[in-house]
Amino acid sequence: MQRHTKQSLADNPSLFVSVFGGLMACGATHWMVTPLDLVKCRRQVNSKLYAGNFDGWRKIISAEGVAGIFTGGGPTAIGYSIQGALKYGGYEYFKKLYSDLAGPENAERYKTWIYLAGSASAEVIADIGLCPFEAVKICAQTSMPPFAKGTWNGINKITSTEGIAGLYKGIYPLWGRQIPYTMMKFASFETVVEMIYHRLPGSKADYSKTAQTSVAFTGGYIAGILCAVISHPADVMVSKLNASRAPGEAFGAAMSRIYKDIGFGGLWNGLPVR
Repeated sequence: MQRHTKQSLADNPSLFVSVFGGLMACGATHWMVTPLDLVKCRRQVNSKLYAGNFDGWRKIISAEGVAGIFTGGGPTAIGYSIQGALKYGGYEYFKKLYSDLAGPENAERYKTWIYLAGSASAEVIADIGLCPFEAVKICAQTSMPPFAKGTWNGINKITSTEGIAGLYKGIYPLWGRQIPYTMMKFASFETVVEMIYHRLPGSKADYSKTAQTSVAFTGGYIAGILCAVISHPADVMVSKLNASRAPGEAFGAAMSRIYKDIGFGGLWNGLPVR
């Protein structure tokens, strides 16, 4: 059997759509929830800082003005636009690649494993693009007043004291957060959507675009809850490491120190907000 592993837009036209869609959607949506993310990150670092979201927003606006609740919005928009393009485009690429390698029969039989492998492969690459901007975002959000005036000023400040490695000191917990998150998201989304159509009369093609969008929204909502829960402890570690890991401190030592400080319960700080 001949198996094609090289891909072009003609072979996989959804590739361009996924790259463009991920680029446009992820940066914008993550920027829109910056006020929630800001309070979540600060409470992950100091759980006693705010009593809740509204208390946090009230205190931030009182001290910094309305613009203050969008602290970290710049690196969020840039970083997650890059990540979204690489994640969604990469998922389509790797899903087709692994399906072609497996062959039609095995691709159908082991489709969930292909979803998992494709999403994990894409996320490894996507996080390399995201990590520098995530580092700036977290440093900006967890330092008061913010340590930098903007995204590029933040990158310059980190690299001037810690070098390029300073932008990637959170890459391992970021992978630990994002890879399980993305694997759960894509695999559960695909599975939930298939289950919905299986229980509906007719086939997917029989339904209008509006109805198909509603099914996709439902699948995405359920998948979002599942992947947020499974990845949250690593999300807390990302915030803690970027906020408090000292230059030259070993990754394992930093993780142990943080866990000793916050305990198991601290790994779940901010989950309701997320």
